[in-house]
Amino acid sequence: MKFHKFFLTIVALAAMLALAGCDHIDNKAVPAFIVRINLADFGRWNTYGVAGVGDYRIFNRNKNLPSQFPYDVNTYTGYGGVLLMMGIDGPMAYDLACPVEISPEITLSIDDSNFEAFCPRCGSHFNPLTGDGGPTRGVAINSKLGMRKYRVTPSMGGYMITN
Repeated sequence: MKFHKFFLTIVALAAMLALAGCDHIDNKAVPAFIVRINLADFGRWNTYGVAGVGDYRIFNRNKNLPSQFPYDVNTYTGYGGVLLMMGIDGPMAYDLACPVEISPEITLSIDDSNFEAFCPRCGSHFNPLTGDGGPTRGVAINSKLGMRKYRVTPSMGGYMITN
């Protein structure tokens, strides 16, 4: 009898783990392009970085955003550009290409009222504040697609953004 209960418990735990895996968000739908944005020193971070929660900046070398940023041959801004946002746990960075549309020309915008990123084409909304860039509304929820996340690493008073 004890073996039977033990076996049923193991089967129930395995089923729960399998079902939990179904909630996985795919944040790799946007192609992996090189990202390297040097905001490592204090002065550059103070000028081009982000400060308070919800503060954001968009980096796109092809569109010269932000204007006056000192782009060089070692600077790369991903597939659709890079969103740098001060999240709840510190600075976060994501690719700006919509993970549903998957085009460098169809990029996410930021809703300043709730700090969500949204796609003007498919209508999907994403949460970049929490560090996962997961979908909150639209087609992306059913498809379980999230924003591609990049590393933001502390360095010499500022940060480096890389993939």
